[in-house]
Amino acid sequence: LRRATESARAQLLAADWNRKTVITTLISDVATNYFNLLELDMQLAIARNTLRTREESLRLIRTQLQGGVGTLLDVRQGEQLVYGAAQSVPSTEQQIEQTENQISLLLGKNPGPVTRGRALTEQQTPLEVPAGLPSALLERRPEIQAAEQLLIAANANIGVAKAAYFPQITLTGEYGYQSTALANLFSGSRRLWSFVPQLTQPIFTAGRITSGVELAKAQQRSTLAQYENAIQTAFRDVSNALIQYQDVREVRAQRELLVTALQDRKRLAYMRYQGGVDTMLNALNSDQDLFVAELSLAQARRDELLSLVQLYKALGGGWQE
Repeated sequence: LRRATESARAQLLAADWNRKTVITTLISDVATNYFNLLELDMQLAIARNTLRTREESLRLIRTQLQGGVGTLLDVRQGEQLVYGAAQSVPSTEQQIEQTENQISLLLGKNPGPVTRGRALTEQQTPLEVPAGLPSALLERRPEIQAAEQLLIAANANIGVAKAAYFPQITLTGEYGYQSTALANLFSGSRRLWSFVPQLTQPIFTAGRITSGVELAKAQQRSTLAQYENAIQTAFRDVSNALIQYQDVREVRAQRELLVTALQDRKRLAYMRYQGGVDTMLNALNSDQDLFVAELSLAQARRDELLSLVQLYKALGGGWQE
């Protein structure tokens, strides 16, 4: 009777946790699409601003050609840049409308415009993910809770030994990046689950804990395997999210430096051209390089926000306990 009661309770809880999984996934999907939308807004603003600048440059080049100073080659190169920026505007506008429709669909609304808040560069995000996040946060993940309840239902006595299966480590280290304990969690053989010495007990080593629990039936072995897999998946998801978070922050910082350098290069190139000491080709090349770098920076800023969305999802709903 007790086992039947535990089994029924586990099934009800599993249904509830499936609902939580859907909600967490929905939140992360909406956030992902919204940040994609803001990045497209920024791309459109960059394209329009670049187009205005290039049209002004082309007007100047054509005036110089009429005055016998410029060349037809300069005009054609200027036209190439204008047409390149011009064609990117409607293409980006189309992507914006499609992303707005996707967000509306996720929210259960009819297709249409999406109200914006802060721009991509004005989004309020923590300077860094907090250091010292406990692995206990992962126990909130619905699939871990569901697998745990199924394990308990399969063997009412398993709850005593359950804690030994879940690694108690620190997930984040300095700057909110992946901790050494998490990085070492998957070192060596997958079955042995090698851990750093700070852990009081190795997990799943040589079957000692498994044999102590005495899972005699095939169902018990299956539920234990599901629980182990849920834990492994959770820690790997967090590891991947933290690695991505560190990488995209470094990329974003480097692209900011690149844009700053190219902005100065463009300014100097046009000054040299107007002063008659450099060619229009160098000035136009500097303009094109800046345009590409600004678009790449917008993508990097979006990717940094998306890495936080992935970490939110991996932790089962963020790092607030």
